[in-house]
Amino acid sequence: ADSWGTLDLRARPAGRGSVVKTAGGAPVLDLAPVSGRENLAQALILRLLTLQGSLAPLGHSEYGSRLPELIGRINNETARNLARLYTIQAVQQEVRVRELVALSVTTVADQPETIRISFSVLPLGDDDPLHLTLEVTL
Repeated sequence: ADSWGTLDLRARPAGRGSVVKTAGGAPVLDLAPVSGRENLAQALILRLLTLQGSLAPLGHSEYGSRLPELIGRINNETARNLARLYTIQAVQQEVRVRELVALSVTTVADQPETIRISFSVLPLGDDDPLHLTLEVTL
């Protein structure tokens, strides 16, 4: 969707807004278009969760972040500082973001192996910050 710039897909329950269950009880998902701020939010989360370089065979060698490299590390100040750095680098790659206005990386209470990355960006052409939070288990 990067080449389109404003259109992406998201999973949604199938069946015109209702959740259709399989015989095993699992919901059936369908795809729906997503645009605007919701599209930007999804694009940023996907970029953060994709290991940088993993899409090189598709011609997108710089896409992604180094955040997945932290999996398996101890949740300490160094790991949290690296998470900050990797988040900043990934957000700077997104052409639809004008500015990163806030970023915090904290440990999740009662889950010492999990970090919470909360950040806010100003989208291009929009003065209303977009707030996102992502939890990563190291």
